[in-house]
Amino acid sequence: MQSSKSNLSFNPQKLRRTVLDMAYVGRTAHIGCAFSIIELLAVLYRNHLRFSPTDPKSPVRDMLVLSKGHGVMAQYACMHEIGWIDDAAISGYCVDGSMLKGLSDSRVPGLEVTSGSLGHGVSVAVGMAFAAQRDNSGQRVFAIVGDGEMNEGPIWEAMLFAAQHNLDNLVIIVDENGFQAMGKTSDILSRGSLSAKFAAFDFDVMEIDGHDETAIDNALTTMLANGSKRPKALIAKTIKGRGVPFMENDNIWHYTRLTDETYQTAVAALGESR
Repeated sequence: MQSSKSNLSFNPQKLRRTVLDMAYVGRTAHIGCAFSIIELLAVLYRNHLRFSPTDPKSPVRDMLVLSKGHGVMAQYACMHEIGWIDDAAISGYCVDGSMLKGLSDSRVPGLEVTSGSLGHGVSVAVGMAFAAQRDNSGQRVFAIVGDGEMNEGPIWEAMLFAAQHNLDNLVIIVDENGFQAMGKTSDILSRGSLSAKFAAFDFDVMEIDGHDETAIDNALTTMLANGSKRPKALIAKTIKGRGVPFMENDNIWHYTRLTDETYQTAVAALGESR
């Protein structure tokens, strides 16, 4: 399946423009938390996820669980580039009758889970990885989780299960942008070093700049080929709202909708046309 993806660039600025277009037409929120995972998704789809460009439900695909389901516009943008979502769906995002909603929905081909009720996606991903291991299918499972979402207890239970069963086909990627819905994660529930905690749960762990595509690619390549039987965790240091200066590290863009003026200003900042 890799060779058929050669014409897909997953350019981060182009993906961000698609997110802006969706948020503008749908008058929806969650722009900042979509922007912080753009490079992570771009590298995953471009270089690591094994999928069929013509069949999002291919039985031999790798699986990507977006546990932080409110960042789904970033994944929609990647699916649009692949061709799983057409221009009409993007232009009709979140309007009456749209199949695309503001949270991840497994009824949309290409999305593995219905998420948005935070704390559950990692458990689902662990179950998928366990099933793939028992089936000896060779499938890998990637789960993207928010650092605020790491407050949820079920995530830590799932991590214990993953280590117990040596789920070396599981990669948990933490979008550590420092914010959650109502403020800074350090103010709401500080957890100290996530790397140290994952290591204590018997994960292989690496920390990277979540906007450095080369660093992301190298880390994933290293972890997936290291021969360890342990599950993997990638702690990605990111910036909420990355790419549009007036949105960066401003948590108001977790819920704020675009106006005509802010949309045009954001588009100009990206310098990208559809």
